Amino acid sequence: MARWIFEPGHTAAEFAVRHMMVSHMRGLFKNVHGFIDFDPDRPTDAAAVEAEIDTAGIWTGDDARDAHLRAADFLDVEKYPTMSFRSGEVRYAGEADYEVSGTLDLHGVKRPVVLTARYLGRWQCPYWEGDRDLGPAIRIGFTATTTINRHDFGVSWNAPMDQGGIVVGDEVAITLDVEAILESDMQRIAASA
Repeated sequence: MARWIFEPGHTAAEFAVRHMMVSHMRGLFKNVHGFIDFDPDRPTDAAAVEAEIDTAGIWTGDDARDAHLRAADFLDVEKYPTMSFRSGEVRYAGEADYEVSGTLDLHGVKRPVVLTARYLGRWQCPYWEGDRDLGPAIRIGFTATTTINRHDFGVSWNAPMDQGGIVVGDEVAITLDVEAILESDMQRIAASA
């Protein structure tokens, strides 16, 4: 089974949560590392996925909000510098779709989650470092989604609003966009850099 290494510059974990009862606040993490064990020529075979995210890398577009999200009220990045996902079972759900069951470790709490994943394809591409093309490199892409209740992971800060509302919703929608490079290509590129 081939191993594919996440390319952090083209991989992101995005999230959305209700804000002030009327909209969704969105943010992302770009420093996502991990791998996928997957054979595109045998898509029904079981695979494995592991991902790790640097929690301090949270970005929502507002510096003050990002600082609050890094603090003890939310991610507490000093105490929990990473969050991770490790698959336990990958089930082929037809065509390009998979259900990936595993464990999410967030804020010091490990809980089972199921990701709904879609294989986006494979392509031979260049691999640029500065002005040098060190490729070609074979890449694959996946997108995966899930929804968690943040309170299940001990992330429970909130504030009441007038008329009974709350500032932050309970459910967090998560989307993981992965671009990964064949491990043997990454090793060849590293040796030629």
